[in-house]
Amino acid sequence: MTETLPARSSGPARALDADGFRRALAVHAAGVVVITAQSRSVPVGLTATSFSSVSLDPPLVSFYVDRSSTTWPSLRAADHFAVNVLASDQAELASRFARKDVDRFAEPTRWHPGPLGAPLLQDVSAHLICLPHETVDVGDHILVVGLVAEARVHGPGRPLLYHQGRFGRFIAHPEAHPEERA
Repeated sequence: MTETLPARSSGPARALDADGFRRALAVHAAGVVVITAQSRSVPVGLTATSFSSVSLDPPLVSFYVDRSSTTWPSLRAADHFAVNVLASDQAELASRFARKDVDRFAEPTRWHPGPLGAPLLQDVSAHLICLPHETVDVGDHILVVGLVAEARVHGPGRPLLYHQGRFGRFIAHPEAHPEERA
């Protein structure tokens, strides 16, 4: 069930403009994934930086896709999709799947069909195979929630991050892990 909260009477008289909103969000680092599917016998995919876990029980994940995405209609028609969690050295792959008017699955993209047929990109940190669970229209985007049917981690690699309009890598802080401090 989607609930709309009542508007507050106090606060700013208008919403922040799109440019100001983009600048504020640019300082937040986000992980990078490529969502892939097989739709009408054609592989499709797009880059997303809005990927998030939603629930452990049941195992749900989510991402947002722009309503104007030309890839979304094909992804929506697929009976399942894969989340490819990109490794820190895959910025070029993320850029490729973010571009328009390019065959995203042509060379140099390396991939193979997954257990249910969705394209799985090679050398990624992890794959999650998801069944469509729910979609919700939210502003100029669509929230897509998937039920994770299978997950495979391919190593402890470092994640690819997106920050201030650029891809980058995670560098661990030299402090000990929280569980090591006890």
